[in-house]
Amino acid sequence: MNISPRKLNAFLSFKLPSAFFCGVRATYIDDEQCKVRVKHRWINQNPFNSMFWAVQGMAAELTTGALVMSKIKNSGQPISMLVASNNATFTKKATGRINFKCTDGYKVDEAIKNAITTGEGQTIWMNSVGTNEDGVEVSNFNFEWTLKVREKKQGA
Repeated sequence: MNISPRKLNAFLSFKLPSAFFCGVRATYIDDEQCKVRVKHRWINQNPFNSMFWAVQGMAAELTTGALVMSKIKNSGQPISMLVASNNATFTKKATGRINFKCTDGYKVDEAIKNAITTGEGQTIWMNSVGTNEDGVEVSNFNFEWTLKVREKKQGA
């Protein structure tokens, strides 16, 4: 069973309700990229009449995390995932509809392959770029994901 935007949005409503209530929605996912949108609204604004940075971070992280979750699911291996570090740059006020896109799916393939063959944890940096309706970049996020094959439990 593949992960789809509809399944990701249902996941958000149950597991990450703050992102769901703020309007974060997955719109596209395949093997190489994930796209998420969020619209500037009263519930997700800051005092300066633009989107709060943390809402942008939730949307950006979802683009990277959804790719990692999808690739782990497809591997069939018990692999843990965790954000170890992140950084962001904000270049323009985020108003209107903001679209985030990550195209780093190939990095996850390599990390999972290495984690399975070596048994050692792997780290990868994934990038998500947020653009406004005019295609102008408003923010740029980087997430360092750690992936590690979990040990199988005794008797399981």
